[in-house]
Amino acid sequence: MLAGAAVQGFGLGGGLIIAIGAQNAYVLRQGLKREHVFAVATVCFLCDFTLIAVGVAGFGGLVAAFPAFTAVAAWGRAAFLGWYGVRSFRAALHPEVLTTDAAPVAGNRSAAVTTALALSLLNPHVYLDTVVLIGSVAGQYPDDARAAFGIGTVFASLVWFYGLGYGAAVLTPVFRRPTAWRLLDIAIGLVMWSIAAALVYDQLTTASGT
Repeated sequence: MLAGAAVQGFGLGGGLIIAIGAQNAYVLRQGLKREHVFAVATVCFLCDFTLIAVGVAGFGGLVAAFPAFTAVAAWGRAAFLGWYGVRSFRAALHPEVLTTDAAPVAGNRSAAVTTALALSLLNPHVYLDTVVLIGSVAGQYPDDARAAFGIGTVFASLVWFYGLGYGAAVLTPVFRRPTAWRLLDIAIGLVMWSIAAALVYDQLTTASGT
């Protein structure tokens, strides 16, 4: 039963994490640039780990009882994603190019970590997915199997973020060309703006009661 719970946790965690979104797009880009990959992947993983632990511990019902929390997070994330989308489109005007295979691109570690934190935590859906959804599913198991389920979901997060960050290096030859960077930045900008628009639409729809 413990192994089955862990496998189910891994499957659910992977299904929730492996999706096109702002956080994954950022991890991918950092991996392609070979810039602070470990720090960015670790921040994303630790955020998931903490929220999953909270959910498995039984706090999903508490978050669900305060809908205002998710509303504030939604507006904050929409604003952040709108800004990041503009930044990505501006970067597309002056695309980068990879010129070496060994040297990482210089950059500010603090800025990279801060961006990873914002993309991880200014996302109302991550609380619904990890704390509420995973927490509610975990609550169906007895204590020992619940822990195995939580470990499975956490392992899925670990495999995904580090795999995405370091696996991106395989695509390095493609990104020797400025056009590839331009297309990536445009795609990231569109992802950011589409998510921001969806968040704003959801909040306006909720506020109007329709």
